[in-house]
Amino acid sequence: MSGPLILALPSKGRLKEQVEAWLADCGLALRLAGGARGYAASLDGYEGLEVRLTSAADIAAGLAAGDIHLGVTGEDLLSETGSAKGPLLLLALGFGRADLVVAAPRSWIDVQTMADVDDVAHDILARTGRRLRVATKYPIQTRSFFAAHGVADYRIVESGGATEGAPAAGVAELIVDITTTGATLAANGLKVLDDGMILMSQARLAAGPGADWGAAGLQLARRLLSVLEARARGRTIASVVWPLAQEATARAAVAPYARAGNAERANGALVGGDDLFAAMEALTRAGVGPVSVTQPAYVFTAASEAADRLEAAVRAH
Repeated sequence: MSGPLILALPSKGRLKEQVEAWLADCGLALRLAGGARGYAASLDGYEGLEVRLTSAADIAAGLAAGDIHLGVTGEDLLSETGSAKGPLLLLALGFGRADLVVAAPRSWIDVQTMADVDDVAHDILARTGRRLRVATKYPIQTRSFFAAHGVADYRIVESGGATEGAPAAGVAELIVDITTTGATLAANGLKVLDDGMILMSQARLAAGPGADWGAAGLQLARRLLSVLEARARGRTIASVVWPLAQEATARAAVAPYARAGNAERANGALVGGDDLFAAMEALTRAGVGPVSVTQPAYVFTAASEAADRLEAAVRAH
């Protein structure tokens, strides 16, 4: 790696705010250069890492091209790069949620599924000699989804503006677009098809395997990823501790709920949040107590699954 490790983050909007809050929750201080309107930043404690603030679409394109090493953007944009060796999805972040869907006019009461769309497309072609028009900013995912449902008699109308307005404007019959609540689609007289869910998108930390990494870059990425993974584990795991004198009984009671790798943990275990109350009930039935439960801020492990996948992808690229 001849230059710094580049981490690209969204430069504006709700996603920018959510990413900054996520980093702060992970204990990573983002320092903006040039004030709040600057487009460069750094992370405290990560010398050799450069943060660039840019558009969500440019982050996806930069990862696919190998111009940046790591980036946070929407999965819908990452999936639209169309490169077999494009961005590597590393971590799902749980915010920035939006669904990529196929939507039709509500007035099409007989059109509820993609099979109905296929019928309409055949009918339009037979009657008019033209193909069903689908307006979208996501042509790659649209073509793949329509092909999977056997729909062929259509053409893409690439949308440069408000896609949901295309049917009312007479530009297209259907649309493929992202939605969060469906309110905008409804306001434009549209409905989501029953089987029209293409992608349940969310913000992702992704990597560009084709970037200039080098051993130093991969090591720096591993340091960062280990912290992000440890914080993610900490949000979903509880630390359970029981009296040492009841170790054998407690260990047997909690075994079905303890996370892998905790067998040697002295008089305690790490339990998934979803299993916590079931584990407490098992310990109570076994007569174990008192039992204390705490929420760890971080849970570090010896290995980083995300970093291992990244290194494998870089070697394979």
